[in-house]
Amino acid sequence: MMIARVLEQAKAISQVLSGDRYARSLIPTWQDIDVLESIHKALHPLLELTDALSGEEYVSISYLKPVLHLFATSVLAEDAEDTDLTKSIKTQVLAYLNNKYGDPNIQELLDVACFLDPRFKIQYISTDNIPAIKTRLKTEMVDLAQRTYHREKRSRTETVQMPQSAQPLGEKAKRSLGSFFKTSAASPSLPVEDVTEAELNNYLMTPTIDGEDDTLAWWRVHKISYPQLCIMARKYLCVPATSAPSERLFSTGGNIVTCTRSSLKPAKVNILVFLAKKPVSHLEQNCWIIIAGSAILVVNFSLCGVLLLCT
Repeated sequence: MMIARVLEQAKAISQVLSGDRYARSLIPTWQDIDVLESIHKALHPLLELTDALSGEEYVSISYLKPVLHLFATSVLAEDAEDTDLTKSIKTQVLAYLNNKYGDPNIQELLDVACFLDPRFKIQYISTDNIPAIKTRLKTEMVDLAQRTYHREKRSRTETVQMPQSAQPLGEKAKRSLGSFFKTSAASPSLPVEDVTEAELNNYLMTPTIDGEDDTLAWWRVHKISYPQLCIMARKYLCVPATSAPSERLFSTGGNIVTCTRSSLKPAKVNILVFLAKKPVSHLEQNCWIIIAGSAILVVNFSLCGVLLLCT
């Protein structure tokens, strides 16, 4: 922060300004130093937390609830050694945050994200809100399971029912051994509501993981144990906590579409922005990138494979 640099170089600034008689009035007084120290004490702890929330390589939305709790109980809590200015800044910042995230819909979204993060679960959720969060997730999981079941049922029916014209003439189709045990319409062994309720309860019974562990890696390992809940995690945990990632994307686009490159087609801009955000160093060795029309092809010569990254 600039204030920290000014406080660090206060003596040097005073010596430089004192050498010029026209600039001596700009030498910071002890009152100015006290004001800067009060502001620095109130705002400096927010710097690292703000930078952490602005990341885009990891889950950040689930951090908001714990960070707000940390602000209220520790970072922005009034200290006996704080000056009046420091206390005023802390109070105003905390009031602004409470007003910004005080909307019930936002609070519910933060609670759901925190619930789906195996590092926190219900640790930072109010006890009164836990039943509502479980009910919301259970309803979405039941709807998802029913849609998936009906979609698979239609697909299975279309696959099994082969038209008569496709069957060879004069030949009788042989039945497989599994067809004798196949029911006309497969149905879940347990009601969907009971399955989702058990999945939620089993998830809550598992211990929380370390705060430094990767949430997405945990869900990647446990997606078989919690298939519906894993889909809910993908739905909610992809939301960024701040607008910083999208602002970086717009900045990247601004660096690409300049005055001398204003005739680029939208498809080409998408490709260039994609490559700028995913540099070649992130890809495997022995890979070549081929731009074909509006698509990006990554050819891996060691594996003899082609991967379509963007269209």
